[in-house]
Amino acid sequence: MPPETPFNTVITCHANADFDALAAMIAVSKLYPGAALVFPGTQESSLKDYFIQSAMYLFNFKSLKDLDLNAVRLLVVVDTRQRSRLAHVEPLFALPDLQIHLYDHHPATDDALDASLDIYEAWGATTSIIVAKLKEKALTVSPDEATIMGLGIFEDTGGFTFKSTTEHDFEAAAWLRTMGMDLDVIRDIMSRELSTEQVAILSELIDSATTHTINGVDIVIAEVVLDTYVGDFALLTHKLMDMENIRVLFAIGHMGDRIQLVARSKVQEVDVGVVCSSFGGGGHAYAASASIKDRTISQVKDELFALLYSLINPQMVVRDFMSSPVVRIKAAQSVVQAAEVMVRYGLKALPVVEYGDQVCGIIENSVAEKAVGHGLGDERVTEYMLEDFHFVTEDQDLYQVMEIILGHRQRLVPVLRGQELVGVITRTDLINLMVQEPARIPESLLSDKRQEKNIRQILLERLPKDIVSLLQLAGQTGQELDVAVYAVGGFVRDMLLGIPNDDIDLVVEGDGIAFAQNLGRKLGARVRPHLKFRTAVLILPGGQKIDVATARLEYYEYPAALPIVELSSLKMDLYRRDFSINTLAIHLCPPHFGRLVDFFGGQQDIKDGVIRVLHSLSFVEDPTRIIRAIRFEQRFQFKIGGQTERLIKNAVRLNIFQKLSGARIRHELRLLAEDSAPLDAFIRMRDLGLLQEIHPLLHFPQTKEALLEEIERVITWYKLLFREEAPDIWIVYFLGLVSGFDTHQVQALTSRLRFPPKRIELVESTRRQLRYVAMQLAQWGKNGGSAADLYDILSPLSLEGLLYTMAKQRKLELKKAVSHYLTHLQDVGILVTGSDIKKMGLEPGPRFANILRAVKRAVLNGEVRTREDQLKYARRMAASLQGQEPKAVS
Repeated sequence: MPPETPFNTVITCHANADFDALAAMIAVSKLYPGAALVFPGTQESSLKDYFIQSAMYLFNFKSLKDLDLNAVRLLVVVDTRQRSRLAHVEPLFALPDLQIHLYDHHPATDDALDASLDIYEAWGATTSIIVAKLKEKALTVSPDEATIMGLGIFEDTGGFTFKSTTEHDFEAAAWLRTMGMDLDVIRDIMSRELSTEQVAILSELIDSATTHTINGVDIVIAEVVLDTYVGDFALLTHKLMDMENIRVLFAIGHMGDRIQLVARSKVQEVDVGVVCSSFGGGGHAYAASASIKDRTISQVKDELFALLYSLINPQMVVRDFMSSPVVRIKAAQSVVQAAEVMVRYGLKALPVVEYGDQVCGIIENSVAEKAVGHGLGDERVTEYMLEDFHFVTEDQDLYQVMEIILGHRQRLVPVLRGQELVGVITRTDLINLMVQEPARIPESLLSDKRQEKNIRQILLERLPKDIVSLLQLAGQTGQELDVAVYAVGGFVRDMLLGIPNDDIDLVVEGDGIAFAQNLGRKLGARVRPHLKFRTAVLILPGGQKIDVATARLEYYEYPAALPIVELSSLKMDLYRRDFSINTLAIHLCPPHFGRLVDFFGGQQDIKDGVIRVLHSLSFVEDPTRIIRAIRFEQRFQFKIGGQTERLIKNAVRLNIFQKLSGARIRHELRLLAEDSAPLDAFIRMRDLGLLQEIHPLLHFPQTKEALLEEIERVITWYKLLFREEAPDIWIVYFLGLVSGFDTHQVQALTSRLRFPPKRIELVESTRRQLRYVAMQLAQWGKNGGSAADLYDILSPLSLEGLLYTMAKQRKLELKKAVSHYLTHLQDVGILVTGSDIKKMGLEPGPRFANILRAVKRAVLNGEVRTREDQLKYARRMAASLQGQEPKAVS
């Protein structure tokens, strides 16, 4: 076939096109004969089906990849003017001489295209605008074309019922009727029966619909959570509006990996096009939509509320609602003084000021009270204030305040005039201002509200089937016992990060031990309860362990104390945890299986790669969290947040580690050494002053980093051998840390860290042997010693001593020698036994051992291999000892 004639004109519309966009493309093609129509696709299944069955046969639709882009001179865009909604034709915008013509009924936005021809009318449908042009030019259309164009007008005007409908839309439809527009086809498509699935979704939307009166305007918000995308969500929105006689509706559908927002308005006060544009979508004042990624339904609703409060009454500015004059505390004052001021005035937070009236931070009442309770009331308030805070000016609108309180969870927002503090707006102020009843409060403003997101599909994709089945069984067991069951902590965190982890922790809002016993019977598992802490461990037949805890609250009587446990809720159980990334929970009970619960912003911190504590006294209550923070930071390549790092430095300054038992510190150091990046973690601890805070001798100079780095390489190498014998990695690093120390210094460290007696003996004996081994190994290398000599030198060492010795060697040939011993020589055995030697006529005694040792040396040196060769060698040795000819042994 001859090549197709290149097209110099391309017609297109916005992504996720509706009937009006399709109809407008077909209509405008009559004004640009010979143009190629590039359709971006749609998520509305009915439109897709109709388009495939009808439009593809009738019109000149092409794929952009099939066109010669260099030949294109003109791009005609209908039903949008936003470049962000035209990603499918993005390559055309790079053409140097491209002209653009626009036909649209949506007003201009910030990312509107520059066009040489811009046809804009505020009519009900873009198709009506183009039909008017066809009528002016006395052009005609076929009945099929007229029907498709009429379908676009009918949809975008809501059957001529939307307030956006104009007389021009009626006139366009009347003209199309004269061209043969088939009303039966339009009626069938616009009012077709719903499928069973659609009816179920519509029912859920109706059940979830809530009305919120915002500055005198009733707003209905409905939501639904689905595993996958479901077509015709816009159709269901139309149906819901008609059935319930709703004037403003926002329908939110969580579908797969994104949230679909469809909005409709019949009132002038609410411009849904502006609202959806803020979410990256588009539309006009009365009908709009957006496709939103990387946010939960609750986050979308919170932002939606903030937008509506700002847009419906945009004259609401900070000056009119701030509290003034401001109660404040000076930076030089103490925590106890701040607590007293807050109690006196009934405040939840105070701005901290310095240099006259410049705000330097915010101190919260809950933090101050805890600090006083821990005996830290005399500390300066600056030690526990929030340094990284947000502020507003008097002329800003309340939307900025809402963003700070909702998005950043900042309880109090200072209002500044220049650098001067002139007012504050608190979380309580915002609640009182926004609503008259709790049902209308954005969810992030309520302390007991949780952020939820359905991640069932992610769970099914990323977890092995046996783990999924186990979690489902746990959820079913909880449902039978009428208790809520959640998977929590590191298991959830690692699943979201795509890291394998079968270390399952469950939390039960009820009797955790009773639940564990019930689940254990179903799994055939042994159950070990711990009555004091209301926890249990399930040990499955294959050896896997599942930890079960009763939702509980831990509180600390004094800094670094062990926790005291009380029954509590899931939220309080999660609040006791160390970092926000470990506070996520997954609901396991039907019908909520797979719902992710996020009270403390853990999802966002995982996305941002931040390690963040939940409150300012976290490290004071449990200093071991500092080591864990560093371990997680290095493992995940995250960053400790600025406020969290400041709290670490403050805890070090207060000598909090001195209150910790050596055993707890040693346990955390062992975990750190066994993690994925121990050297970086040790260096981070040193640079923060933590190692020397544990004990001054632990502070290692940069000159020792090379040895520790080599230890890390050697341990990584050994792990890749997959040998059965596993070393105590912490001991290997400890040998590196105490390299060059005398015996008394090492004893001081093992005493501070409460090493068990066996580990003390391992360290001391290994250090004694290392001095001898180092000299012998150097001599062996100098003299070119045999494999048997190498075996004799290294065999007395423990595995930890061998790995340390290998790392310590500077000469490559000696490093290879230790490697050869670990991979080959230490496994060498002999095929001659004591019974064989007895048959040679020797009586048992020291000579037996000498003969066996000689045979092994011969095997190590490659002098003998088979059993027969070894027996001959042993007979010669026996004969020499007896002074006679060797005897044969059968």
